[in-house]
Amino acid sequence: MLEKEPFWRKKALEELTDKEWEALCDGCGRCCLNKLQDYDTGEISWTNVACRLYDEDACRCRDYENRIETVPDCLPLSPEAVREISWLPPSCAYRLVAEGRDLYWWHHLVSGSRETVHEAGISTRGRTVSERDVPIEDWEDFLVEWPVEEPAR
Repeated sequence: MLEKEPFWRKKALEELTDKEWEALCDGCGRCCLNKLQDYDTGEISWTNVACRLYDEDACRCRDYENRIETVPDCLPLSPEAVREISWLPPSCAYRLVAEGRDLYWWHHLVSGSRETVHEAGISTRGRTVSERDVPIEDWEDFLVEWPVEEPAR
């Protein structure tokens, strides 16, 4: 029996249904981490300081539907944004599909389990502090490299 080609291999981001778009998120939570940008060079530095709406255990937004109203600097992902944002992690499924690459083995659409992203050490679970607990002037003390490391295939 022939296996059906998965939607992320045969569709461009713009062609995804809302359900497919939402399913593409791997639940890593890396996009919910605050980043610092150097004013002079434009260089992005990652912190492990998560958005105030971020639920570290679930690796999801606590108020996804209203996040833009609550956190005005939250940047919702769209096909256009995915292609323009330079800071999306190399493991981000949206970025991978936009670049014509396949999903990693730990992605739930490949593995069949939403736990493999955590088991593989890709998610932010257990690695963040909330921006509610860290003044913005102290974020430089929370710089991390792991969100931009390329995972092993």
